[in-house]
Amino acid sequence: MIHPASTTHRQLSEEELARAGVRPDMIRLSVGIEEADDILWDIDQALRRAANG
Repeated sequence: MIHPASTTHRQLSEEELARAGVRPDMIRLSVGIEEADDILWDIDQALRRAANG
């Protein structure tokens, strides 16, 4: 999981980000070929951990 506006697209201006469709609140999620239940579990535990500090 990454935040494109501050990582892969950080060199772009706000106007360029908007033209590229990269919003400030956008998060990119890349998943593999795992079972759907495994992916959902990974996302759930990551979000719980992030919410709890």
